[in-house]
Amino acid sequence: MVTRLSEFQVHDLAEELAELLTDTVESGASIGFLAPMDAAAALAWWRERAAAVAAGQLGVWAAHERDRLVGTVSLAFPDKPNSRHRAEVVKLMVHRDARGRGLGRTLLSAAEEAAAAAGITLLHLDTETDSPAERLYRSAGWTRVGVIPDYAASPAGVLCGTTIYYKRLCAG
Repeated sequence: MVTRLSEFQVHDLAEELAELLTDTVESGASIGFLAPMDAAAALAWWRERAAAVAAGQLGVWAAHERDRLVGTVSLAFPDKPNSRHRAEVVKLMVHRDARGRGLGRTLLSAAEEAAAAAGITLLHLDTETDSPAERLYRSAGWTRVGVIPDYAASPAGVLCGTTIYYKRLCAG
């Protein structure tokens, strides 16, 4: 089941969210952190997100299976007047034990549907070039813009490219 989290839920679930972040980084996903992922740093990062949720700058959706948090995705909402029609999909994470069962697609769809319901007409994201996530975005109807070489370091510290995608939505 996928649910949108309030600022209080992000704070209350911060330890589970931090465990998911740590697992995601340790399993090689390039989401902005280096391995080994420090548990305290992961916890602090998630606790900081609660303020962004409270301010309406971030929406966070979480997936649970049998009372265990196994995935999350977020939408970052710009605060500038000329960009309120768009949002960025950030930090799509699925626990390595829950991968391969369509959970990433379910989380992505939840974010897309919520964005459209909020009047967002354009989503964008970036992901590590040639990563498994690229297959997900292409198969979910996202359009590839291009690649920026050596954009970020992988969790192992190796520079890799990032691929930019966008998707137009029909506002709900």
